[in-house]
Amino acid sequence: MSTDYTAFRRRRRPVRAALRWLARRAFSLLSHLEIEGRENLPSSGPLIVVANHFNFADPALMVAIAPWPLEFLGGINMRHAPRLVHWIPKAWGYFRVLRGTASRDALRAAEQVLREGGVIGIYPEATAGAAILRPARPGTAFLAARTGVPILPIAFEGMHYLFPSLRQGRRARIRVRIGELLGPFTAIGHGRERRRQLDKITDEIMQHIAELLPPDRRGYYSDDPAQRAEAACANDYDYGFRPEIERDI
Repeated sequence: MSTDYTAFRRRRRPVRAALRWLARRAFSLLSHLEIEGRENLPSSGPLIVVANHFNFADPALMVAIAPWPLEFLGGINMRHAPRLVHWIPKAWGYFRVLRGTASRDALRAAEQVLREGGVIGIYPEATAGAAILRPARPGTAFLAARTGVPILPIAFEGMHYLFPSLRQGRRARIRVRIGELLGPFTAIGHGRERRRQLDKITDEIMQHIAELLPPDRRGYYSDDPAQRAEAACANDYDYGFRPEIERDI
């Protein structure tokens, strides 16, 4: 973000306040929401919040439970969200990532937010569309290593049942488990050596998210070879190894 983060947040404040109220009200009315580990929520940033991504509505849940203002890194193309709700993340405002590319502008913007004491929300898997953990992308580790900011792992359980349950006239049971702070992390060197270190950091972050999930949802980070194989098969990020192109705005 090249403009001042504080001014940007001030302009968005009325819209975000309304969306936060709507998110909290919606989860209160439409689900049985249980939250464990509130004592692990720090009072302020800088902070990177990470969670599993099994449903397109996961960012709304993160907004509903967060006690601080949030900025998000997210994909430009919302492949798994109905077009009816595409306006919501745009109204909130987020740093847009083209999956399969370096997305340097988005990462620089997120880094500035963290330097100014803000909080960034990231879903390291990079996309929704599966009900088990898939291999994560390296952007979270890159940002954590660049800034030395702690990471807060969170697990969302039951979000993929939210809308199917509502269609059946029931409220889904959603559990949020908040883990302990991780980091700080560092990565040195260049090229393959630095990428190896970032991959190691990524695995550590995802292992902590996995430990907060039920064993049958841990996917690529499970001790079960069958689950890991299933997660690897689902690991196409919707775009394979081809860089994503901008087509949603």
